[in-house]
Amino acid sequence: MTPPLTHDDIDIFRRRLLGAAAITAAAIAAHANAAPEPLHPSPSAARLPTLRQVSAGSLDVGYVDAGPADGRAVLLLHGWPYDIHSFVDVIPVLASQGYRVIAPYLRGYGTTRFRAAQTPRNGQQAALALDVITLMDALRIEKAIVAGFDWGARTANILAAIWPERCKAHVSVSGYLIGNRETSQAPLPPSAELQWWYQFYFATERGRAGYAANTAAFARLIWKLASPQWQFDDATFARSAAALDNPDHVAIVIHNYRWRLGLADGERQFDDLEGRLAAGPAITVPTITLEGDANGAPHPDPSSYKRKFSGKYAHRLITGGIGHNLPQEAPAAFARAIIDADRL
Repeated sequence: MTPPLTHDDIDIFRRRLLGAAAITAAAIAAHANAAPEPLHPSPSAARLPTLRQVSAGSLDVGYVDAGPADGRAVLLLHGWPYDIHSFVDVIPVLASQGYRVIAPYLRGYGTTRFRAAQTPRNGQQAALALDVITLMDALRIEKAIVAGFDWGARTANILAAIWPERCKAHVSVSGYLIGNRETSQAPLPPSAELQWWYQFYFATERGRAGYAANTAAFARLIWKLASPQWQFDDATFARSAAALDNPDHVAIVIHNYRWRLGLADGERQFDDLEGRLAAGPAITVPTITLEGDANGAPHPDPSSYKRKFSGKYAHRLITGGIGHNLPQEAPAAFARAIIDADRL
Protein backbone atom coordinates (compact mmCIF):
# COMPACT_ATOMS: atom_id res chain seq x y z
CA MET A 1 0.00 0.00 0.00
CA THR A 2 1.32 3.43 -0.89
CA PRO A 3 1.62 6.03 1.88
CA PRO A 4 -1.42 8.24 2.61
CA LEU A 5 -1.91 11.89 1.85
CA THR A 6 -0.68 13.91 4.79
CA HIS A 7 -2.09 17.01 6.42
CA ASP A 8 0.68 18.97 4.71
CA ASP A 9 -0.71 17.82 1.37
CA ILE A 10 -4.04 19.40 2.29
CA ASP A 11 -2.31 22.65 3.24
CA ILE A 12 -0.65 22.69 -0.18
CA PHE A 13 -3.99 22.10 -1.87
CA ARG A 14 -5.51 24.97 0.10
CA ARG A 15 -2.71 27.50 -0.50
CA ARG A 16 -2.25 26.73 -4.19
CA LEU A 17 -5.77 25.74 -5.17
CA LEU A 18 -5.97 28.01 -8.21
CA GLY A 19 -2.55 27.18 -9.64
CA ALA A 20 -1.76 23.62 -8.67
CA ALA A 21 -4.42 21.35 -10.19
CA ALA A 22 -1.76 19.35 -12.03
CA ILE A 23 0.36 18.96 -8.89
CA THR A 24 -2.57 17.80 -6.78
CA ALA A 25 -3.68 15.38 -9.48
CA ALA A 26 -0.24 13.78 -9.47
CA ALA A 27 -0.19 13.61 -5.66
CA ILE A 28 -3.58 11.93 -5.50
CA ALA A 29 -2.67 9.45 -8.22
CA ALA A 30 0.47 8.55 -6.29
CA HIS A 31 -1.59 7.75 -3.21
CA ALA A 32 -4.49 5.99 -4.86
CA ASN A 33 -4.83 3.31 -2.21
CA ALA A 34 -4.21 5.46 0.85
CA ALA A 35 -6.54 5.07 3.84
CA PRO A 36 -4.77 5.90 7.12
CA GLU A 37 -4.46 9.46 8.40
CA PRO A 38 -1.80 11.04 10.57
CA LEU A 39 -2.68 10.85 14.24
CA HIS A 40 -4.85 13.93 14.73
CA PRO A 41 -3.38 16.71 12.61
CA SER A 42 -3.70 20.16 14.16
CA PRO A 43 -7.15 21.74 13.76
CA SER A 44 -7.29 23.52 10.44
CA ALA A 45 -7.45 27.29 10.05
CA ALA A 46 -8.95 26.91 6.56
CA ARG A 47 -12.02 28.94 5.67
CA LEU A 48 -15.11 27.93 3.78
CA PRO A 49 -16.02 29.50 0.44
CA THR A 50 -18.55 32.33 0.44
CA LEU A 51 -21.92 31.25 1.78
CA ARG A 52 -24.86 31.29 -0.63
CA GLN A 53 -28.64 31.01 -0.24
CA VAL A 54 -31.24 29.38 -2.49
CA SER A 55 -35.00 28.79 -2.17
CA ALA A 56 -35.64 25.05 -2.30
CA GLY A 57 -39.12 23.81 -1.44
CA SER A 58 -40.09 24.79 2.09
CA LEU A 59 -36.58 26.03 2.88
CA ASP A 60 -34.22 28.87 2.13
CA VAL A 61 -31.02 26.81 2.16
CA GLY A 62 -27.58 28.10 3.13
CA TYR A 63 -24.75 26.32 1.33
CA VAL A 64 -21.25 26.65 -0.04
CA ASP A 65 -20.44 25.92 -3.67
CA ALA A 66 -16.81 25.42 -4.71
CA GLY A 67 -15.00 24.24 -7.80
CA PRO A 68 -15.93 24.60 -11.48
CA ALA A 69 -19.62 25.18 -12.19
CA ASP A 70 -19.57 22.47 -14.86
CA GLY A 71 -17.71 19.94 -12.70
CA ARG A 72 -19.19 16.65 -11.54
CA ALA A 73 -21.31 17.49 -8.50
CA VAL A 74 -20.49 16.26 -5.00
CA LEU A 75 -22.94 16.82 -2.15
CA LEU A 76 -21.41 16.80 1.35
CA LEU A 77 -23.95 16.26 4.14
CA HIS A 78 -23.13 16.98 7.78
CA GLY A 79 -24.53 15.48 10.97
CA TRP A 80 -25.54 16.45 14.51
CA PRO A 81 -24.24 18.40 16.36
CA TYR A 82 -21.84 19.51 13.63
CA ASP A 83 -22.05 21.70 10.55
CA ILE A 84 -20.52 22.27 7.13
CA HIS A 85 -17.13 23.07 8.69
CA SER A 86 -16.71 19.32 9.01
CA PHE A 87 -15.78 19.52 5.32
CA VAL A 88 -13.54 22.59 5.46
CA ASP A 89 -10.43 20.60 4.43
CA VAL A 90 -12.29 18.21 2.12
CA ILE A 91 -13.76 20.90 -0.13
CA PRO A 92 -10.50 22.33 -1.55
CA VAL A 93 -9.12 18.87 -2.30
CA LEU A 94 -12.18 17.92 -4.34
CA ALA A 95 -12.48 21.33 -6.00
CA SER A 96 -8.85 21.13 -7.11
CA GLN A 97 -9.70 17.87 -8.87
CA GLY A 98 -12.46 19.52 -10.92
CA TYR A 99 -15.47 18.59 -8.83
CA ARG A 100 -18.27 21.04 -8.08
CA VAL A 101 -18.58 20.68 -4.31
CA ILE A 102 -21.77 21.67 -2.51
CA ALA A 103 -22.16 21.53 1.27
CA PRO A 104 -25.58 22.64 2.56
CA TYR A 105 -26.69 23.39 6.08
CA LEU A 106 -29.40 20.90 7.03
CA ARG A 107 -32.77 22.19 8.21
CA GLY A 108 -32.29 23.69 11.66
CA TYR A 109 -28.63 24.60 11.11
CA GLY A 110 -26.71 27.68 10.06
CA THR A 111 -28.45 30.02 7.67
CA THR A 112 -31.02 27.49 6.45
CA ARG A 113 -34.50 28.76 7.32
CA PHE A 114 -38.10 27.67 6.84
CA ARG A 115 -39.86 29.93 4.39
CA ALA A 116 -43.18 29.79 6.25
CA ALA A 117 -43.86 30.00 9.98
CA GLN A 118 -46.57 27.33 9.78
CA THR A 119 -44.34 24.63 8.26
CA PRO A 120 -43.88 21.79 10.77
CA ARG A 121 -40.40 21.67 12.27
CA ASN A 122 -40.04 18.05 11.29
CA GLY A 123 -36.78 16.15 11.78
CA GLN A 124 -37.79 12.74 10.42
CA GLN A 125 -35.42 11.02 8.00
CA ALA A 126 -37.70 11.30 4.96
CA ALA A 127 -38.05 15.06 5.35
CA LEU A 128 -34.29 15.60 5.48
CA ALA A 129 -33.74 13.40 2.43
CA LEU A 130 -36.37 15.22 0.37
CA ASP A 131 -34.72 18.51 1.35
CA VAL A 132 -31.62 17.38 -0.53
CA ILE A 133 -33.55 16.23 -3.61
CA THR A 134 -35.33 19.60 -3.65
CA LEU A 135 -31.98 21.38 -3.31
CA MET A 136 -30.57 19.42 -6.24
CA ASP A 137 -33.58 20.46 -8.30
CA ALA A 138 -33.18 24.10 -7.26
CA LEU A 139 -29.51 24.04 -8.30
CA ARG A 140 -30.35 22.10 -11.49
CA ILE A 141 -28.14 19.19 -10.51
CA GLU A 142 -29.41 16.04 -12.16
CA LYS A 143 -26.89 13.65 -10.63
CA ALA A 144 -24.29 13.88 -7.86
CA ILE A 145 -21.91 11.91 -5.71
CA VAL A 146 -23.47 11.98 -2.23
CA ALA A 147 -21.34 11.69 0.89
CA GLY A 148 -21.93 12.25 4.58
CA PHE A 149 -21.65 11.22 8.19
CA ASP A 150 -24.14 10.89 11.07
CA TRP A 151 -27.48 12.44 9.97
CA GLY A 152 -25.80 13.24 6.67
CA ALA A 153 -24.82 9.60 6.11
CA ARG A 154 -28.40 8.50 6.71
CA THR A 155 -29.62 11.11 4.24
CA ALA A 156 -27.02 10.01 1.68
CA ASN A 157 -28.11 6.38 2.22
CA ILE A 158 -31.71 7.31 1.48
CA LEU A 159 -30.84 9.20 -1.68
CA ALA A 160 -28.74 6.29 -2.94
CA ALA A 161 -31.43 3.71 -2.08
CA ILE A 162 -34.56 5.54 -3.26
CA TRP A 163 -33.22 7.79 -6.03
CA PRO A 164 -30.27 5.85 -7.50
CA GLU A 165 -30.76 7.67 -10.80
CA ARG A 166 -29.74 10.88 -9.00
CA CYS A 167 -26.58 9.37 -7.43
CA LYS A 168 -23.34 8.80 -9.34
CA ALA A 169 -21.69 7.25 -6.27
CA HIS A 170 -22.06 7.19 -2.51
CA VAL A 171 -19.76 7.51 0.52
CA SER A 172 -21.13 6.82 3.99
CA VAL A 173 -19.44 6.98 7.38
CA SER A 174 -20.69 4.10 9.57
CA GLY A 175 -22.33 2.36 6.66
CA TYR A 176 -26.07 1.77 6.42
CA LEU A 177 -28.10 3.95 8.76
CA ILE A 178 -31.61 3.99 7.28
CA GLY A 179 -34.01 3.65 10.22
CA ASN A 180 -37.07 1.54 10.93
CA ARG A 181 -39.18 2.87 13.81
CA GLU A 182 -40.81 -0.49 14.53
CA THR A 183 -37.57 -2.41 14.91
CA SER A 184 -36.11 0.43 16.96
CA GLN A 185 -38.70 -0.33 19.64
CA ALA A 186 -36.83 -3.52 20.55
CA PRO A 187 -34.59 -3.00 23.61
CA LEU A 188 -30.84 -3.24 23.24
CA PRO A 189 -28.32 -4.66 25.73
CA PRO A 190 -27.70 -2.21 28.61
CA SER A 191 -24.28 -1.17 27.35
CA ALA A 192 -25.75 -0.25 23.97
CA GLU A 193 -28.68 1.62 25.54
CA LEU A 194 -26.18 3.63 27.57
CA GLN A 195 -24.64 4.98 24.37
CA TRP A 196 -28.02 6.44 23.41
CA TRP A 197 -28.48 8.34 26.70
CA TYR A 198 -29.13 11.65 24.94
CA GLN A 199 -31.97 10.14 22.91
CA PHE A 200 -33.81 9.26 26.09
CA TYR A 201 -32.98 12.66 27.59
CA PHE A 202 -34.51 14.36 24.54
CA ALA A 203 -37.66 12.27 25.01
CA THR A 204 -38.48 14.34 28.10
CA GLU A 205 -39.53 17.95 28.43
CA ARG A 206 -36.64 18.38 30.84
CA GLY A 207 -34.37 17.27 28.00
CA ARG A 208 -35.88 19.73 25.56
CA ALA A 209 -35.45 22.57 28.06
CA GLY A 210 -31.93 21.44 28.93
CA TYR A 211 -30.83 21.28 25.31
CA ALA A 212 -32.35 24.69 24.58
CA ALA A 213 -30.60 26.25 27.58
CA ASN A 214 -27.21 24.55 27.01
CA THR A 215 -26.99 23.85 23.28
CA ALA A 216 -23.31 24.68 22.82
CA ALA A 217 -22.20 22.93 26.01
CA PHE A 218 -24.24 19.88 25.04
CA ALA A 219 -22.70 19.81 21.57
CA ARG A 220 -19.18 20.09 22.98
CA LEU A 221 -19.83 17.12 25.25
CA ILE A 222 -21.07 15.06 22.30
CA TRP A 223 -17.97 16.00 20.30
CA LYS A 224 -15.74 14.76 23.11
CA LEU A 225 -17.66 11.54 23.67
CA ALA A 226 -17.98 10.75 19.96
CA SER A 227 -14.33 11.54 19.16
CA PRO A 228 -12.42 10.85 22.37
CA GLN A 229 -8.97 11.22 20.80
CA TRP A 230 -9.63 14.32 18.69
CA GLN A 231 -7.93 17.35 20.25
CA PHE A 232 -9.99 20.12 18.66
CA ASP A 233 -9.41 23.65 19.91
CA ASP A 234 -11.89 26.28 21.09
CA ALA A 235 -11.92 28.14 17.78
CA THR A 236 -12.66 24.96 15.82
CA PHE A 237 -15.61 24.17 18.04
CA ALA A 238 -16.93 27.75 18.17
CA ARG A 239 -17.17 28.17 14.40
CA SER A 240 -19.36 25.05 14.15
CA ALA A 241 -21.36 25.77 17.31
CA ALA A 242 -22.49 29.04 15.71
CA ALA A 243 -24.54 26.96 13.25
CA LEU A 244 -26.60 25.57 16.14
CA ASP A 245 -27.78 29.07 16.99
CA ASN A 246 -30.66 28.65 14.56
CA PRO A 247 -34.26 29.40 15.61
CA ASP A 248 -35.41 25.94 14.52
CA HIS A 249 -32.45 23.89 15.70
CA VAL A 250 -33.80 22.65 19.01
CA ALA A 251 -37.21 21.79 17.54
CA ILE A 252 -35.64 19.79 14.68
CA VAL A 253 -33.26 17.86 16.95
CA ILE A 254 -35.92 17.01 19.52
CA HIS A 255 -38.40 15.91 16.86
CA ASN A 256 -35.75 13.80 15.11
CA TYR A 257 -34.96 11.72 18.18
CA ARG A 258 -38.54 11.52 19.42
CA TRP A 259 -39.72 10.42 15.99
CA ARG A 260 -37.16 7.62 15.98
CA LEU A 261 -38.57 6.30 19.27
CA GLY A 262 -42.17 6.57 18.07
CA LEU A 263 -42.86 9.41 20.53
CA ALA A 264 -43.61 12.02 17.86
CA ASP A 265 -45.60 11.76 14.66
CA GLY A 266 -44.19 12.42 11.23
CA GLU A 267 -46.03 14.13 8.41
CA ARG A 268 -48.54 12.07 6.43
CA GLN A 269 -47.00 13.23 3.15
CA PHE A 270 -43.94 11.13 3.99
CA ASP A 271 -45.79 7.92 4.92
CA ASP A 272 -45.21 6.13 1.60
CA LEU A 273 -41.52 6.98 1.60
CA GLU A 274 -41.12 5.91 5.23
CA GLY A 275 -42.79 2.62 4.35
CA ARG A 276 -40.19 1.99 1.67
CA LEU A 277 -37.38 2.93 4.05
CA ALA A 278 -38.69 0.67 6.79
CA ALA A 279 -38.19 -2.27 4.43
CA GLY A 280 -34.43 -1.59 4.44
CA PRO A 281 -33.90 -1.10 0.70
CA ALA A 282 -30.60 -2.20 -0.80
CA ILE A 283 -28.18 0.36 -2.22
CA THR A 284 -27.06 -0.44 -5.74
CA VAL A 285 -24.91 2.60 -6.61
CA PRO A 286 -21.11 2.36 -6.22
CA THR A 287 -20.36 2.83 -2.52
CA ILE A 288 -17.45 3.16 -0.14
CA THR A 289 -18.22 3.00 3.58
CA LEU A 290 -15.83 4.33 6.20
CA GLU A 291 -15.34 3.89 9.92
CA GLY A 292 -12.94 5.53 12.32
CA ASP A 293 -11.03 3.26 14.65
CA ALA A 294 -11.94 5.45 17.66
CA ASN A 295 -15.60 6.25 16.96
CA GLY A 296 -17.19 6.79 20.36
CA ALA A 297 -20.74 7.28 19.03
CA PRO A 298 -23.22 4.44 18.54
CA HIS A 299 -22.51 2.77 15.21
CA PRO A 300 -23.13 -0.64 13.61
CA ASP A 301 -20.47 -3.23 12.96
CA PRO A 302 -19.49 -3.27 9.26
CA SER A 303 -20.37 -6.96 9.01
CA SER A 304 -24.00 -6.10 9.80
CA TYR A 305 -24.53 -3.92 6.74
CA LYS A 306 -22.24 -5.26 4.03
CA ARG A 307 -25.13 -7.13 2.40
CA LYS A 308 -27.09 -3.87 2.06
CA PHE A 309 -24.72 -2.75 -0.70
CA SER A 310 -25.45 -4.84 -3.76
CA GLY A 311 -23.44 -2.78 -6.26
CA LYS A 312 -19.70 -2.12 -6.38
CA TYR A 313 -18.65 -1.76 -2.78
CA ALA A 314 -15.65 -1.34 -0.49
CA HIS A 315 -15.24 -0.68 3.24
CA ARG A 316 -12.31 1.14 4.85
CA LEU A 317 -11.27 1.38 8.46
CA ILE A 318 -9.51 4.71 9.01
CA THR A 319 -6.84 4.33 11.66
CA GLY A 320 -5.01 6.78 13.89
CA GLY A 321 -7.54 7.46 16.62
CA ILE A 322 -10.23 8.78 14.25
CA GLY A 323 -13.64 9.38 15.79
CA HIS A 324 -17.18 10.12 14.69
CA ASN A 325 -16.57 13.38 12.80
CA LEU A 326 -14.46 11.55 10.25
CA PRO A 327 -14.43 14.17 7.46
CA GLN A 328 -12.93 16.78 9.78
CA GLU A 329 -10.63 14.42 11.65
CA ALA A 330 -9.43 12.54 8.54
CA PRO A 331 -10.14 14.84 5.57
CA ALA A 332 -7.67 13.23 3.18
CA ALA A 333 -9.19 9.79 3.70
CA PHE A 334 -12.72 11.14 3.25
CA ALA A 335 -11.80 13.01 0.05
CA ARG A 336 -9.94 9.93 -1.20
CA ALA A 337 -13.06 7.78 -0.68
CA ILE A 338 -15.17 10.18 -2.74
CA ILE A 339 -12.67 10.21 -5.61
CA ASP A 340 -12.32 6.43 -5.50
CA ALA A 341 -16.09 5.82 -5.29
CA ASP A 342 -16.48 7.95 -8.42
CA ARG A 343 -14.12 5.53 -10.17
CA LEU A 344 -15.72 2.27 -9.03
